[in-house]
Amino acid sequence: MTSIDDLPATPSDDLSAADRAPAAVHPRSVLGRLPRYAAGKPPVVVEGMESFKLSSNENPLPPLPAVLEAIASETAINRYPDPLTTALRTELAGYLGVPATDIVTGAGSLGALNQILATFAGQNDFDAPDEVVYAWRSFEAYPISVGLAGAAGVQVPVRADGTHDLDAMAAAVTDRTRVILLCTPNNPTGPILTRQGVVDFLGKVPAHIVVVIDEAYQEFVRRPDAVDGIALYRDHPNVIVLRTFSKAHGLAGLRVGYSVSQQALTEHLRVSAVPFAVSQIAEHAAVTSLRHIDEVEARVQSIVDERDRVVDGLRGLGWSIPEAEGNFVWLALGEHAQDFAAKAGEQALSVRAFGSEGVRVSIGEEAANTRFLELCRGYTHRPAAG
Repeated sequence: MTSIDDLPATPSDDLSAADRAPAAVHPRSVLGRLPRYAAGKPPVVVEGMESFKLSSNENPLPPLPAVLEAIASETAINRYPDPLTTALRTELAGYLGVPATDIVTGAGSLGALNQILATFAGQNDFDAPDEVVYAWRSFEAYPISVGLAGAAGVQVPVRADGTHDLDAMAAAVTDRTRVILLCTPNNPTGPILTRQGVVDFLGKVPAHIVVVIDEAYQEFVRRPDAVDGIALYRDHPNVIVLRTFSKAHGLAGLRVGYSVSQQALTEHLRVSAVPFAVSQIAEHAAVTSLRHIDEVEARVQSIVDERDRVVDGLRGLGWSIPEAEGNFVWLALGEHAQDFAAKAGEQALSVRAFGSEGVRVSIGEEAANTRFLELCRGYTHRPAAG
C-alpha cells in the first residue's frame, strides 16, 4: 500500500506560504485617477451654541406636512416599486406640460445623469474613450461619474465671475465629444446661464452631441433671462434636462430626480435606467409634493428672500461674491478657504470648503444665516469688492 508520503510532489507542494497567499484583488485602474466625492460634513458641536449645517445645499425645511402624512401610511415596502414610476411621470407631465414618455426618473438628478452617461458616453470597442465637456469648477460629481462611465472628462475653467465660458466650451469640442454638461445655476459658484447664451451655444455644437442642462436649483432662479431647459428641449432633439426633488421640495434623503428629453433619446435612456431606482415612498412623496406646489413655491421664496438678505449683507461688508441664483453663495477665498471653514466650525457652522479655491455656504435657517454674516463681518481675508 502506498502512503500519502510516497506520492509524487505536486506543483503546489513546492510553493512557499507567501506564494500560496491569495492574490490581491485590484479595482479598475480608473478609480485611482478619480477624485473622491466629499459630502458636506455635519457641524461641530459647540457648547452653548445651536449647530447649523450649511455644507450640503439642503433645504433647511422638512418636507411639507402633507408629504410626511402621505408617506407615513406607506406599508407595501415588501413589494418592488413601479419600475416606470408611472404616477410620478404622469404628475410631472401635467406640471411641466410635456409628454410623460419624455420623462425618465432616477435616484436623484445624479442618478439620472449617470444613466445619461452610461447611454451616450464611455469606452467603445477598440476606440479611444469618448469625451465629456463640462465647466470647472462645477458639480464635483461630474469627474467621478464621467470617469466611471469610461469616458474622458474635458474641463473648461469657469470665468473669474463664476460663469461658464461657453465660447471656450464650444472650442473644446472634438470629433470624440459625445456629451456636454451645463450646470445652471452653477454649483458651487452660483451664476445662471441665459436663454440666449445657451441658444447661441447650441448653434455651435454638432447636433449629434448630447447637451445636458443640469437644473437642480431651477426653482430658486429669479433672473428673467435665465435659461429654461424645458422650454428649449422641444426645439433641440439633442438636449436633455436634469431636475430633482432634493432641493426645492426638501426630499434629498429620498433620492428622486428625473431627466426630460425627446423620445429619440428616452428610448435609449430607458435601457440604461436602473430598475426600481425610485422607491414607492419617494414616488409617493414627490407626487404629493407636486400636488401642493403652491406651498412648495412659498417655501422656496422664503429661502430666496434669505439668500438675497445674505448677498446684500455680504456686499454691504465689502465682500465680492458672484451672482447667487441657487440656495447657496460662493466665497472665492483662495488660500484662505480652509481657514474660513475652520473659523465657521468654531461658530458651530459647517460650510463646504473646496481646496484652496473657495467656500460654498448653503442658505439655512435665519439664525444660521445671521451668524454666518457676523463671522464674515470680522473675517479679514475677504474677497475685495471690485
